Amino acid sequence: MSEPTRRPEDDDPGDAAPDSGSGILRVFGRQLKRFRIRAGVERTELGARLGYSASTIAAYEQGRRVPSPRFIDQADDLLDAGEVLKEMKEEVARAQYPAFFRDAARLEAEAVELHVYATKAVPGLLQTEHYARAVFTMSRPLLAEETVEQRVAARLARQEILTRMPLPTISFVIEESVLRRPLGARTVMHGQLRQVLMTGRRRNVEIQVVPTDLEEHAGLEGPFTLIETRDGRRIAYVEGYKDSRLHTDRTPVRELEEQYGILRAQALTPRASLVFVEKLLGES
Repeated sequence: MSEPTRRPEDDDPGDAAPDSGSGILRVFGRQLKRFRIRAGVERTELGARLGYSASTIAAYEQGRRVPSPRFIDQADDLLDAGEVLKEMKEEVARAQYPAFFRDAARLEAEAVELHVYATKAVPGLLQTEHYARAVFTMSRPLLAEETVEQRVAARLARQEILTRMPLPTISFVIEESVLRRPLGARTVMHGQLRQVLMTGRRRNVEIQVVPTDLEEHAGLEGPFTLIETRDGRRIAYVEGYKDSRLHTDRTPVRELEEQYGILRAQALTPRASLVFVEKLLGES
């Protein structure tokens, strides 16, 4: 699942948060300020000790910018916050997504099963940092540099699901053209193919490649993700230009489940797919 890189509500006015209604950022900011004052530390001193400007600390405290997971960990330790700030890290990270994607990100993080069909780019859960940065950098209209870095950090944070215990069952069906398209640069794609190969060898992950010369194809309507939650709910996330949405009604979810099942039957087997990726690596 790759959250779309930009929508009208994502316009980034300087230091503004991705969504002005991101209450979690304001809550985090108030807590950060409370612990800073309790510790008797000025903004300038906190910024200097953690490698940030005083204006950046102010933006965090006012909920105008999204702090990185690294900053949250360091600030919690330095201010002796008793992991109060760290406990908000996941919610703060979700504030980096457009509002419409946050529910999908929450469901993804809690999934016991996750099945992704990718047609445009390598799925976000498989992306390397360099590939993710290339994807966001080439987005049009252009994203601000700060927004690019926030989105990269958020995308990488999502990948914790791959190793979360208990291990979820995860599968990817990826179009061959996605793996042949050298987004960013050939060196970037080389590293990305290695990442796909390494992840595909995890015992809870299966990756299948759909050959371009396939004469029958069940997924011509585009990419989607199937999610099963701990309480047995089955949900589909469908990507589209300015219209990405979650489906919870059984009929559309069942239709996409049917498509995914046929796609897996039409694609190369997981073992043959990894051999194919190895071949691409040798060519890159």
